[in-house]
Amino acid sequence: MSRRVTPALLASALLTAGLVGCSADARKVQSAPAPVEPSSIASATPRVPAGTAPQRAFAVGVRQLKLNRDGRALPVTLWYPAAGETGGAARRSAAAAEGRFPVVMFSHGLGGRPDDYATLLTRWAAAGFVVAAPAFPHTARGGDGNILDVLNQPADVSYALSQVLALDDKAADPLRGRLDADRVAAAGHSAGGVTTIGLFTASRDERLDAGVVFAGTALGVGTAFAGAAAPQLFVHGELDEVVDYAAGRAAYDKVPWPKAMLSLPKGDHGRALLNDGAALRVVSDTSVEFLRWTLYGDPAAKGRISTDATRGDIATFDDHL
Repeated sequence: MSRRVTPALLASALLTAGLVGCSADARKVQSAPAPVEPSSIASATPRVPAGTAPQRAFAVGVRQLKLNRDGRALPVTLWYPAAGETGGAARRSAAAAEGRFPVVMFSHGLGGRPDDYATLLTRWAAAGFVVAAPAFPHTARGGDGNILDVLNQPADVSYALSQVLALDDKAADPLRGRLDADRVAAAGHSAGGVTTIGLFTASRDERLDAGVVFAGTALGVGTAFAGAAAPQLFVHGELDEVVDYAAGRAAYDKVPWPKAMLSLPKGDHGRALLNDGAALRVVSDTSVEFLRWTLYGDPAAKGRISTDATRGDIATFDDHL
């Protein structure tokens, strides 16, 4: 799961595809080549722990971790439920709220940074989730933009997840005793969506209970979904100018587990994720309820997913949850 993908394999998978995370003039990604199939077979029953999600909003804290995997620098931004008055911007190094919270690993798109998605990720944290977002060494803004490195990123996420979960037992760490290692999801946008799909296919991380894929494709990581069932939420703009909507839909169709797809008829490659607005509110509310259901096991949250998804005629919702 953590092995480095060779440049030759990456080149054969990605070089001719022109996958670019947020570039408006990139060629569309139409389909994905088939990778080597993992030996494990996906099971049909999801691991959804029973429980009730917090009903109140939390204040949000933010901090940084400096991680390094075999020479690959992986600074991680952590947003988390914090003590204190709710609302406003995330507070640097605020004291954590009382409780144990599920963890969501978030992967940015090519040329992006975790802070680009702060509006969405702060809302996740305010709803009761610890969100950990690494900045990848080659595909983050300021890196060399080497798209061939995307298939190394699932191993980066798994490594970062291990380091984040270790904080739960680390003496004097502000998140000691606050992380629920049995309730973990992965999410990502564009190239980060490829990374996220890879965590459920060729680089399956069995700790993951759910996934959220924004404008993603199975390019290079395939659709051999493996291991214990992990519900998936796909979000894709039908006017995506980078990753063709059909490519995202094709990956979604291959998911053998409970799944849903939020389609935005007027949506592009995901700029709605970066700025507050009606579309982001629909995406945010839908994804929050999905995470409340999959990570807290909250049946009431599951019942609210489709209502939030179809509010205001902004999106359509294919529901197989």
